[in-house]
Amino acid sequence: MTAVTTTENKKELAKKFANLIGPTDLKVDRDVREMLITARVGMLLRASFFGNLATRLKLINADEWCSTAATDGRNFYYNTRFIKMLKPKEIEFLFGHEVLHCIYDHFGRRGDRDHQLFNIANDYCVNADLKKHHIGEFITSVPCLYDAKFEGMSSEEIYDILYENAEKLDINSLLDKIIDEHMDGEDGEDGDKKGKGRPRLSAEERAKVRDEIKEAMLSAAQTCEAGNLPLGVKRLIQNLTEPKMNWRELLRMQLESTIKSDYSWMRTSRKGWDMDAVMPGMRNTDMIDIAVAIDMSGSIGEEQGRDFLSEIQGIMESFDSYRIHVFCFDTDTYNPQQYNSENLEDITDYDLQGGGGTEFDAIFRYLKDAEIEPKKLVVFTDGYPFGSWGDPNYCDTCWIIHGDRNPSPPFGTWALYGEGDTDD
Repeated sequence: MTAVTTTENKKELAKKFANLIGPTDLKVDRDVREMLITARVGMLLRASFFGNLATRLKLINADEWCSTAATDGRNFYYNTRFIKMLKPKEIEFLFGHEVLHCIYDHFGRRGDRDHQLFNIANDYCVNADLKKHHIGEFITSVPCLYDAKFEGMSSEEIYDILYENAEKLDINSLLDKIIDEHMDGEDGEDGDKKGKGRPRLSAEERAKVRDEIKEAMLSAAQTCEAGNLPLGVKRLIQNLTEPKMNWRELLRMQLESTIKSDYSWMRTSRKGWDMDAVMPGMRNTDMIDIAVAIDMSGSIGEEQGRDFLSEIQGIMESFDSYRIHVFCFDTDTYNPQQYNSENLEDITDYDLQGGGGTEFDAIFRYLKDAEIEPKKLVVFTDGYPFGSWGDPNYCDTCWIIHGDRNPSPPFGTWALYGEGDTDD
């Protein structure tokens, strides 16, 4: 983890930050606004995506309540004394920092996670992305969080690692390295301690801001090459621009793709029974062989698990020959069962087990140890793994994700559970 600040450095930093909050000096404010405007122009030239999004943020002096900088998605709040400490290209980095907080919706993703630890995770996430893509110059004039091992991780992934190691961390030292104030509390959640003049947004206003950010992000993305964007940003843009497939449709399509099928009158379809018609059934020339892994780490309930298994059962009834390996997982795997045409009805009584964290590596360990090589692996999950997403080269994988509304599986196909599904 980041090195702990020495006593001498802490004393020096204390002097620097001692009188940041206070009345505004109008002359200093004019100079600082010029510095901020110059930094945004520089970003437009060197990193147009970030520059476009930074330019849409209105510059607002916050000397009386903010000791560093902040954003609510519409405005860039700044403390003049803090900005004066930074080099010109460090200011560009600061703008990029606020822009990514907006794009990644760090205002609304915390949930029931620890407030301070999630803020630390957010800064590790955006700073790693900015440093990798050379947005401005990494801030060294004041403490700034960075750890190379978090590169490419989401805030949730980083949070899980921090949470697991919380007893070993110097939390206060890490909080001292957060370079802005995180405005993720609805209606001034943290009360008067946040200071006079601090803006407060209602839930309705926050929802509107999120829509504005999405629109601005898509517009800005048209001005730059995809290679200049962090992976997390690329995935968000892809999610917004590509048609979303209903999870049931994706699941059926993925399972049907594993076999070669044709229509036959030798096996009629049940779909025609209730309308006095005889319809051709499927003639399958290969066995459908799949593995189904159900994440029971806590955020997926019994009802969702049963619904998912029911959909698997409904799809299988269209085929003559199939084998389904079903098991649950959290940080380990539980209750492996195998189903085929002889016992498929028993899948409705399957015992869902688990309750720990989410570790996708456990899935692939089990499959390899059991020497199971499915034609398709279907994973029903909340989308918040601790660590990696598993082995991308072992088998074709389809993720049905219930929980993370902006997931980023690094391989396979995926759909959101309930997305576009009116009967869920």
